[in-house]
Amino acid sequence: MNSTKQMRRRAILAYMQDRPGVLNKVSMLIRRKMYNVETITVCATRTAGISRMSMTLREDSDEKMKQVVKQIEKITEVVSAKELDIDHSFWREVAIIKLETGEDHLERLKSKYTFEILDRQHSDLYILQVAGTNQLIDDFLNDLGDDHIIDVARSGFTALEK
Repeated sequence: MNSTKQMRRRAILAYMQDRPGVLNKVSMLIRRKMYNVETITVCATRTAGISRMSMTLREDSDEKMKQVVKQIEKITEVVSAKELDIDHSFWREVAIIKLETGEDHLERLKSKYTFEILDRQHSDLYILQVAGTNQLIDDFLNDLGDDHIIDVARSGFTALEK
């Protein structure tokens, strides 16, 4: 029996000035704290000069998470940072999948999942886009089957409070 415990996935949302080197400062801080960042997404906001960063990592200790958030907030260019409560926010990611399969297999998947066909390169070669929770994308890939998948690119999480 495997006794390795899977730690809780946590998300941090930070708003920061859109300047060169800020992302590096945040990632160096996380590295110094010995965390492994699972995903990080950064995008512009509706406020000029401000970027939004969503970052996920695994940690069980609430105290350690509070400490990391406080340290991020101390970075001069960071406007605000906080941990997102999974019950009061939406976490989503996008996967782009290159696969080889028949139309009948895709039709069966369409009855259970919503996805977009981005390209069809020949009769059985497709590139699809699936968006949703981490679990939904994992389930889709499992139902698709490893023998059909050629390549997968996943965006990492982005998150928004309710």
